[in-house]
Amino acid sequence: MQLFALGLNHHTAPLDIRERVAFQPERVEDALQDLTKSDAAREAAILSTCNRTELYFASEQPQRAADWLARFHHVPLAEVSPYLYSYPQRDAVRHVFRVASGLDSMVLGEPQILGQVKEAVRRAEDAGTLGTLLHKLFQNTFAVAKEVRSSTAIGANIVSMAAAAVHLCERIFERISDQRVLFIGAGEMIELCAAHFAGAQPRQMAVANRTEARARVLADRFNAEVMRLDVIGEMLPRFDIVVSCTAAPLPILGLGMAERAVKARRHRPMVMVDLAVPRDIEPEVGKLDDVFLYTVDDLAQVVDAGLESRQQAVLQAEEIINGRVDGFLHWMHARDAVPTIRALRSHAESLRAAELDRALKLLAKGDDPRQVLEALSQGLANKLLHGPTRFLNQAEGEGQADAARVVRQLFNLNAHE
Repeated sequence: MQLFALGLNHHTAPLDIRERVAFQPERVEDALQDLTKSDAAREAAILSTCNRTELYFASEQPQRAADWLARFHHVPLAEVSPYLYSYPQRDAVRHVFRVASGLDSMVLGEPQILGQVKEAVRRAEDAGTLGTLLHKLFQNTFAVAKEVRSSTAIGANIVSMAAAAVHLCERIFERISDQRVLFIGAGEMIELCAAHFAGAQPRQMAVANRTEARARVLADRFNAEVMRLDVIGEMLPRFDIVVSCTAAPLPILGLGMAERAVKARRHRPMVMVDLAVPRDIEPEVGKLDDVFLYTVDDLAQVVDAGLESRQQAVLQAEEIINGRVDGFLHWMHARDAVPTIRALRSHAESLRAAELDRALKLLAKGDDPRQVLEALSQGLANKLLHGPTRFLNQAEGEGQADAARVVRQLFNLNAHE
């Protein structure tokens, strides 16, 4: 059984493609069970965020995973395959280590991805698709991410997605403290955005969410108002900044709603930040003269400032990761050798037992103990060496040198010389 990683991300695929293969949170467990019941995977975990959709799986037929992904999302494989990457074994292990450590994120070193990987693992555990290989892989993944973050400066002065959203708004408005901000959704990304915006002390903040109780928990933290989703259209003109990140399958804020809000505001500018995949705000909204619409891809424009100062940290992190990859693969190879080791020990034990039984019978008959022990040792040595000797004698041509090298290495004969 081999490990693989298959997926696409913000490096390889545009937003409209990422939207089409994103997994809704409530469908992940069903998807995992469907995947592992197919011929594509024996064990599996799915990581689906605004920037990436990835399958981590153990399989003997990995080529079928791409077919499954396209079929599950009802997308023609030909349309998505140009954007997919597939990593076998060593590369797959290294990739998941890098992802969890923040080295493959749009914002280098951002810490949110580690929580998303942990959530993906939790869902796989709940779905019953996390076997021995993936369980060990993710144990190592979390340890590597912790080591990278604690022993390098990869997280220093981090420019997070949330901080980038604030920065985008500051391009349009001179002071965030004069603006009113509406957050649509109440998940982790919105919570991070709310924390960053709260630091700028806006005039007003409000949270709209499908579940009012969850919205209230978030709103109470930041002294914000709570709003029902069904009144967004009516209340939208009050807000200068809208930040949305929900798991809704269809847009929440459409062109007509935005047009009415702009008209009611007498064309005062609005900033809308859509962090959702699939998108919460119809792309056509961005064509309105008085609306500045940003998506997750646009955030990449504001995260370059701190990258150069972190390059040394990246080198240190990559060195840590490469060492941990070797360690994990050593565990995998050792695990693969376990059945052979057991078979070898069982074979040796059967030979030992047979020779001991023979010796005990001779002793019981009154034979000389010294001769019995001599026969025991010779018989055991001959039987144990029978296999290697036969292996050497049957080798032919160029294989003779290889056979001799294997036997010398196996019995450490060069050291004895």
